[in-house]
Amino acid sequence: MIIHTFCIRKSINFKILIFAAQKNANMETSLNLEAQQALLAQLLSMISEHKQALFQKIITQRTRHLCIVLEDIYQSQNASAVLRSADCFGVQDVHIIEKRNEYTINPDVALGSSKWLSLYKYNTHDNNTLAAYKHLRTQGYTIVATTPHAHDIELQDWDISQKTALVFGTELQGLSQEAIEHADAHIKIPMYGFTESFNISVSAALSMFALTQKMRQSNHIPWQLNEQDSTDILLAWAKATVKSSNDICKRFIGML
Repeated sequence: MIIHTFCIRKSINFKILIFAAQKNANMETSLNLEAQQALLAQLLSMISEHKQALFQKIITQRTRHLCIVLEDIYQSQNASAVLRSADCFGVQDVHIIEKRNEYTINPDVALGSSKWLSLYKYNTHDNNTLAAYKHLRTQGYTIVATTPHAHDIELQDWDISQKTALVFGTELQGLSQEAIEHADAHIKIPMYGFTESFNISVSAALSMFALTQKMRQSNHIPWQLNEQDSTDILLAWAKATVKSSNDICKRFIGML
């Protein structure tokens, strides 16, 4: 089962918020696009004009053409730094595979960035890594494992014209063998020093910077969100901003 939440404020409340998201979030998905946009307009009317303009500016730079996958990350500062970088580079989706370690967020590092991202957790399967890969492939993604192996494709040479899910592993051991073996491709970041690898959060930030720059500079890659995705995400942002937004959504749906 995939758990989807848009708002995670403090690591201590992570499980509670995941449960709340399962119970209450996305009640508006039963609405057609026109009704969703009407609900969005109602919620936006309760937000300042400055915030509305910021939403509209940022949504045009959001992408689902590239997404991030984190396998069994256990250090909250690194997990949180990846989310912060994803938000900064406009990467909307982060997929979180839990195996031995529970994914937690350090609010002092994340600085609220998780509030604006779509997080997908995989923690109920016999093999959560393969479950994540299966789901991502149904969404049209090429699974790309990040490893320091000698024969991997270098980051700057990756063909970002294809939808790409970049997979990162733990700080000490990297990706699991199954994550590497079942990936569609493997890339590495060039290094020229004695140290054999970057910190996970640094690797993720470097990779997102390089690939989003390459993606945005292309005139042929349809990297921007479609109308449905834009509406879904704007609704999530508005709900995360407006007080008692779930009650407002319930009343709106009840009047249809």
